[in-house]
Amino acid sequence: MSTYEFRIDGHLNAHPGDMPGELRLEHHHDGTTTLTGPVADQAALHGMLERLRDAGTTLLSLRALPEPAVTPLQRIDWPVRTDRLTLRPGRPADADGVWQYRRLEPVARWLTELPADADAFRARFAAPARLATTLVVERDGQLIGDLMVRVENAWAQAEVADAARAVQAELGWVFDPAHQGQGFATEAVRELLRLCFAELGLRRVTALCFADNEPSWRLMERVGMRRESHNVADSLHRSGRWLDGLGYALLAEEWNRPI
Repeated sequence: MSTYEFRIDGHLNAHPGDMPGELRLEHHHDGTTTLTGPVADQAALHGMLERLRDAGTTLLSLRALPEPAVTPLQRIDWPVRTDRLTLRPGRPADADGVWQYRRLEPVARWLTELPADADAFRARFAAPARLATTLVVERDGQLIGDLMVRVENAWAQAEVADAARAVQAELGWVFDPAHQGQGFATEAVRELLRLCFAELGLRRVTALCFADNEPSWRLMERVGMRRESHNVADSLHRSGRWLDGLGYALLAEEWNRPI
C-alpha cells in the first residue's frame, strides 16, 4: 500500500462518503483540489483514476508520496517486558497519567519545563516529535514513569560525518514518587540500555542532571554509567540559583560489564 496525492483542477465538491477508502479532500487557494491517502494496489489506483475521469474532473498531477521516515524506536518490537515492568511507546492518551506525577513538586523541580496546566501539557506531550522519543513504563497496567530516548548524531569531522549519524542517544527518565524505592527505575533504565545497545545498535548513550538531583545521578551510577563531567554553576534553575550540572555516559563495549 502506498500513499498518493491526486491534484485536480477546480474545487471538487464531495461528501465524505463519496471519497474512496481513506482519501482526504482539501481545497487550495489556487483553485485546485487534492485527494490524499493510501491506495492498496495498482488496480485500486486505476479504479480511482477512472472514477475521477467519470466525474468529469481534470487531473493536473498524480504523485506517490514518500513514506514517513521510521523513527529509531519504531524498529523495536513493542511492548518490551522485564520481570515486573512493561515498556512501550507513549501515545497521546498517556498524557493525563504522566501529568499526575510530573506536576508534583518533588518531580517538577528538576524538569526542564514546568508543566503549568493539564491542557498545555497534553498538547506538548502529544506533539509528534515528543512522542517519537517517549516511552512509558507500566506496572501491572498502571503507568508509573516515562523515559526519553533521543537518538543523535555524534560530532565528527566532515569527511567521516556520515559514519557518525544516529549512533548515540541522550536518555532521560521521570518516575512517580509513589512507586519509588522498589527498584522499578533501575529495572526500567537497565532495560533501556539493553534496547539502546542490543536492539538499536548504538555505540554510546549519555544522560544529564542537576548535581543536586542525587536520586537521578545515583541511578546512573547503579546502571553502570560513568560520570564524565561536573560543570560548576552552569545551569540556571527556575529558583534563580545557578546549579552545578553532571554528565554521565556509557559505551557499548562497557555495557553489561559487572558493576
